[in-house]
This record gives sequence, structure tokens and C-alpha cells, in this order.
Amino acid sequence: MRKFNDDVFDQFPVLKTERLLLREITYNDAEDIFQIRKSEEVMKYFGHYPYKEIPEAYEMIEQVKNGFKNREGIRWGISFHDSDKLIGTGGVWRILKEHLRGEIGYELSEEHWKQGIMFEALSAVTDFAFDKMNLHSIEANLDPENTGSVKLLEKLGFIKEGHIKDSYLFDGKFTDTGIYSLIRN
Repeated sequence: MRKFNDDVFDQFPVLKTERLLLREITYNDAEDIFQIRKSEEVMKYFGHYPYKEIPEAYEMIEQVKNGFKNREGIRWGISFHDSDKLIGTGGVWRILKEHLRGEIGYELSEEHWKQGIMFEALSAVTDFAFDKMNLHSIEANLDPENTGSVKLLEKLGFIKEGHIKDSYLFDGKFTDTGIYSLIRN
């Protein structure tokens, strides 16, 4: 019987694609994360206010580091091969090891939208999740109005599994949630 490969948490895995390096996020990336997450457009469907101060970026980095240390999730910093500057992040979290299932999450700086960057990065992440973590399925939960993410997930092969009305309360308003999944072949 297949089981989750917990060895992936022994050392932070580095992933390389044609253009991108997916690497561990460090405290040196705080300014880049702040610049990405202070954007109202980036955070529009995130269920979180745009960052106002750099300590919020340090807090996010600490959460990512703790998630990896506690063997609960892996979130990579995304950069180009020739640069240390982070242009986004992405990874697998809310891992249910006993069910071989995890949830994917990601964000990308606005100036890099519609260039195939997140498709390239998440292709590497999903391959890692299936081939190295030994997951059977990956879930994505998003605001159905986030048409860019819907298109991205569908291009990656995710299938819409459900739609929950008024499932998320943020900023005094309820929003719906679209539930997508990708099953290992």
C-alpha cells in the first residue's frame, strides 16, 4: 500500500524548470514578498488584506519555515535562474498524509502575470507532489471570480469538483469557493 513520503522534509528540495528556480524562502526575501503582497490585485482573491508593513512578510516567512520544519507543507520561492529576486511563491500545504492529499497555493507578482510562469512553476510543484511526496490528489480552493487562477488550474489538468456558496467571510462580505482537484495518473 502506498504511503506519504515524509523524507521530503529531511532537506528542503530545490526544483528547476526551463526558466525558473524554486527554492527555500529565507528572511532575505522579505522585501520581495512584501512588494508582491502589498498589491491589491495580487491579494484581491486571497482573503487577506494587502500587506502594509514589512513585518507581515517576516511573519509569512516564519509560517512557511514552521510548516516545513513541522512537516506540514512546502512552499517554494519562485525566481528566475539568473536572479535571487522572488517573483512569487507556491507550494503544497494542508497535507493529509493518511489520505495522500494536499492543497496547492500560490501567488505571483503582477508584472509577471500572463507569461506562463505560474504554469511552469506549478507543473514542477505538482510533479514533485505526486512523484516525491507520493500524494494521490491535490486540491485547490479559490474564489470562482478569480478567472486567471481558474484558467491556470484547468490548464494544469485540475477539474472542478464543486462550488460552495457564501463559504468565506472576508472584509464583511461572503464569497463563494470553487473546489478543484488533480488526481495522480
